[in-house]
Parts: sequence; structure tokens; C-alpha cells
Amino acid sequence: MSRDGGSGAAGIDPEQLWLRPDEPRRGRRPSFSREAITAAAVALADAEGLEAVTMRRVAAEVGAGVMSLYSYAPDKETLLELMVDHVSGELTVAGPPTGDWRADLKTVAHLQRGHMLRHPWLPAALTTRRVPGPNTLAFLEHALAALRPTGLDGAAKLEVFAQLTAFVAGHVGHEVAQAAVSESPDRAAAEMRYLVAVAADGRHPELAEALSAPGRPLTAEATFTRFLDRLIDGLETG
Repeated sequence: MSRDGGSGAAGIDPEQLWLRPDEPRRGRRPSFSREAITAAAVALADAEGLEAVTMRRVAAEVGAGVMSLYSYAPDKETLLELMVDHVSGELTVAGPPTGDWRADLKTVAHLQRGHMLRHPWLPAALTTRRVPGPNTLAFLEHALAALRPTGLDGAAKLEVFAQLTAFVAGHVGHEVAQAAVSESPDRAAAEMRYLVAVAADGRHPELAEALSAPGRPLTAEATFTRFLDRLIDGLETG
């Protein structure tokens, strides 16, 4: 497989990547930093989407030859690892957990949502297993501390965090896609007319009843909060 395509996270050495970050993989030390490479890749993804991030494009952004990038990021999968951890440094939490683990988890989820909306490529990047770097680990540490009052064992707490992150990533991915559709009023109106017609055909009584129910706030924030409440308030810790 090509270097731009990557060989998958299974080929990444986490010790080399995170414990010896200043050691180039091979060759001469380049005249730029791993931080600069990663920041350029993040800027590309933010502006044009994840598909725009190739080793060639990133090299052009930092003014380097493609081969020199491979000493720090030998393939795109490694670069994605660096990008995910780089932006995870933005996930700052004000103070320690309060002791109300459900409220603390909801705070974690809202932070993750805002973070992913700032970097809409993140949900897709997180679909592949990532090796947590220092910034990601700092946020994970806070989430695990928030779960301490539950009495869950370590494995269960990690599962809850993974479940929460997957929920937020899936919701934000859908939210971003829906926002793109809503920019077309004609499309939205056509969808509503279609649903009303289907509900009136007599063959979909459950849908008709659902559509006739009192409306709820439809802002993106309100919808996310409702879904999040259902998820976290329903978690069992016994």
C-alpha cells in the first residue's frame, strides 16, 4: 500500500511515536518540527476535509520535500495519529470532577461535541482505532476520574468512555451532514412534504402518530442534549 494510503494503525509503534517523539525515523533531521507538520495537516483537514491531507500536500504546506516528512510520519495513518492528539490539546477541563458522575460525563460529551464541530474531520478519523497520545490521555484521565464514583472497574470505565466518544462522533457526523442539507431550503421542504404524504397514506400509523406529537426544540444543541441525557441517564453501574 502507498505511504499516503497508510498501512493501518496496526503498523504504528506507539513507543516510537509517543515516547521518543524527537527522534526521526531515519535520515537527516529535517529543518522543521513534527509539530509544524501536524499543524499543517490539521489546517488542511479543517479547510478542505480529511481527503485533502496527503503527504505531498502537507510537504508543500511546510515547504519541504515529501521524503523528508517520512522521517517523522512514515504514512498517513501515523500522521492521523499525530493530528488527533494535536487537536486533543484543545480539550481543556476547568477543574476536577464534581463528584456527580452523570453531570461530569455530560460535560465531557459537550466538550467533545464542540471540539468535533471545530474539526469536522475528527469523527471520521476516530473510526479507526487510535493509540492515545499525551493530550488524548490527559482528557481520558479526567473522564476516568469522573467515573470513579460509579464503582465500575477499570475495564468498564474505559468501555463507558469509548461508548460516549462513539456516540458523540456519530452524532456530530450526522449533525454536520444535516447542516449541509439544511442549506438547501427546497430540499428540506421536499422532505417534509414527502413525510406528511407518507404519514397520511394509512399504512404508517406509527409514523403518523409520531409526526402529530408536540414538537420539541429542534436546535442542534437541544437535540444533542436530549440524546445525551437518554444515554447517560440510562447507564447502569451495578
